[in-house]
Amino acid sequence: MNAEQAQASLVAPARMIALGSAALMEGFELIGFETYPEPTAETLENVFRELLHRQQAALVVIEQSLAQNPGHHLMRAQREGGRIIITEIPEIHMSGGYHSRVETLVQSILGAAALEVEE
Repeated sequence: MNAEQAQASLVAPARMIALGSAALMEGFELIGFETYPEPTAETLENVFRELLHRQQAALVVIEQSLAQNPGHHLMRAQREGGRIIITEIPEIHMSGGYHSRVETLVQSILGAAALEVEE
């Protein structure tokens, strides 16, 4: 095996990326995430364009408000699944009233009581 083949056979580690408010990004930076505080729509698109183009594996944590109006590359990454894991988190001031899209979908199909915990 030559040097090129050996390098090609190495699997790059998954990137850990966080996008959101500066206050929230401080914590993610402390635990080793690549952070993008207060990202613009252009920054979001550039991050996802790069991940898709380079076919990189990544865990992406994105503040919920940033994912509400996704651009082309974010939507494509969400549809592909698998290699790029995207998880939405609430804004710091909204953490108590946060509802994920999955929770909203389940309730729309099964009714409001579907997610209630029985005591």
